[in-house]
Amino acid sequence: MGYIAVIGAGSWGTTLANLLGEKSYDVTLWAYEQELVDEICRTNINGTYLPGIPLSLNVNVTSSLQDALKKARYILNVVPTQFVRRVFADAAGYIRDDAIIINASKGIEQGTLKTVSAIFTELTGREAAVLSGPSFADEVIKKMPTAVTLASKDREDGLILQDVFNTDYFRVYTNEDVIGVEIGGALKNVLAIASGISDGLGLGASARAALITRGLAEMVRLGCAMGAEEKTFSGLSGIGDLVLTCTGTLSRNYTVGFKLGSGVKLQEILDGMKTVAEGVATSQSAYELSGIYGVDMPIVQQIYKVVNEGKDPHTAVKELMTRSLKSEY
Repeated sequence: MGYIAVIGAGSWGTTLANLLGEKSYDVTLWAYEQELVDEICRTNINGTYLPGIPLSLNVNVTSSLQDALKKARYILNVVPTQFVRRVFADAAGYIRDDAIIINASKGIEQGTLKTVSAIFTELTGREAAVLSGPSFADEVIKKMPTAVTLASKDREDGLILQDVFNTDYFRVYTNEDVIGVEIGGALKNVLAIASGISDGLGLGASARAALITRGLAEMVRLGCAMGAEEKTFSGLSGIGDLVLTCTGTLSRNYTVGFKLGSGVKLQEILDGMKTVAEGVATSQSAYELSGIYGVDMPIVQQIYKVVNEGKDPHTAVKELMTRSLKSEY
């Protein structure tokens, strides 16, 4: 069936490793923390991120990147965006020449402003596919119906990977617009912080709907400026993921925003989280990209200032609502 390495043993990485293991693939799940490896080996459960859920017996776990990568025909990255370069800088040498890399992390690297697939191209000299869309690990691990997008510039690889990941509860669609799928996945996390702030401030459902709609407009503007296809943002990796992350209480980024809107300081919020909220770091990258490409992104701009400069959320909302009037399109 094929040997698969899943790099990153958080809730999403563990969920996808289990999905693939249940399809009879030989899966090795890599975790950075040796204590997590020991726990999974001892109990067959990732008690830190998915407590109480036994994993497929086809899933092995290791803290050795060399052991995980050296035989892998497929390599699935689920490491948070800001750590991808650090993890793979040395490990790239262990990757087989015929390996297909798939990225399932959603963010834009700070400093370089690169998407994760672009990081892999830099490090390995090859294109990476992208798995994205509206999907919560806690629901997928319970086999709740989910639909996602698998983007690959190589159509044949895309069809192969569609078959690798598809199940009767995890429906996979193909797409060739890698940059569009990645921009959608990255920006929806920033906009989810905005949605959470709105709800934390008690501004109501109408305000949240406006944020989602106008946030989508910002996503489209930046994505198209970076070479994406506009239609991508009307799909699962665009509006689909945006709606889920901006309304679902399982969303880490929404939760960060809700607490910010409720008056909790950002560092206190982050100190209390086991998992990474990608939108916090991506807010700075998205803000910088909007300047580079000359794209008007007022919501992203305000979230950048709330997250990175400590701006008062009430003030940010007021400034958004009192901007100069204009046509919707």
